[in-house]
Amino acid sequence: QVQLVESGGGLAQPGGSLRLSCAASGTIFRIAAMGWYRQAPGKERELVASITMRGSTNYADSVKGRFTISRDNAKKSVYLQMNSLKPEDTAVYYCKTSSLNDLSLSYGEQYWGEGTLVTVSS
Repeated sequence: QVQLVESGGGLAQPGGSLRLSCAASGTIFRIAAMGWYRQAPGKERELVASITMRGSTNYADSVKGRFTISRDNAKKSVYLQMNSLKPEDTAVYYCKTSSLNDLSLSYGEQYWGEGTLVTVSS
C-alpha cells in the first residue's frame, strides 16, 4: 500500500509564502515524475507543477515565476515553494506521483495524496 502525505498548507496573506511537502511511503515499485495539482471550489482539478527524476520541471502559466517545485529522491519527497501568493491560489493542493517519467503525470502507475488546504486571504 502506498501513502502520500502532504503537509504545509494553511492560511497566508496575499503576497505571502507557504511551502508544501509531500512524502511517499509504503511499497512503491517506482516513482518517476512527481507533482502537485490543485482544486479550487467549483473548479476542476488542475496541474500546478511537476518534476521528473532528473529535475526537469513544468509549471502552469498561472504560477510561473512564483512557485518552485523540487524533490528529494532519497526521501521520496516533493516540495512546492509558493511565493507571492494571490487569493486565486486558494485551493486544496494534492500531491501526485507517476511510475513514468512524464511531466503530465497522466500515465503509468499513479498515486494521489489526500490534499492540503491553502487559503490566501487578508
